[in-house]
Amino acid sequence: MTETTPGWLSSDELEQARANMPILYVEAVPVRVDDSGEVTSIGLLLRIGPDGTVSRTLVSGRVLHHERVRDALLRHLEKDLGPVALPRVPTSLQPFTVAEYFPTHGVTPYHDPRQHAVSLAYVVPVTGDCRPRQDALDLVWFSPQEALSPAVQSEMPGGHGVLLKQALAHVGCVV
Repeated sequence: MTETTPGWLSSDELEQARANMPILYVEAVPVRVDDSGEVTSIGLLLRIGPDGTVSRTLVSGRVLHHERVRDALLRHLEKDLGPVALPRVPTSLQPFTVAEYFPTHGVTPYHDPRQHAVSLAYVVPVTGDCRPRQDALDLVWFSPQEALSPAVQSEMPGGHGVLLKQALAHVGCVV
């Protein structure tokens, strides 16, 4: 299927760009919060990678040319969680961290074999009905304790487990 959104690169153009410069991404940790604003659960997507491996991941995607960060965040939340997830994008666009993904293991905790990418990471409360779309198989809600368990962490490749730990520390979930 051909993408017709302005600013979207063809597969060849994207591969060329990835080989020559860092690509800007946004990542979101979808959470449910109680009436006092405390995180009660974290939504993790279940995906099948190009190599057939099943993993848990966060909402993530590129920022398009001439697209605001806020718009990119909303677009990827809707793409991955569905149109009625009702995300509450933070009023401040200051991320809780900037994750630097390198194609070489060990430079940072984050790894993406395809490219050097810089990702702005946000914790985003969602209040609506989340139904995964696109390439996600499922969305599973975990308590903070479950999300930090070794079993769940081992299912999160490329440093997403580290990013999740940082997100939970940022919102005061010390487990």
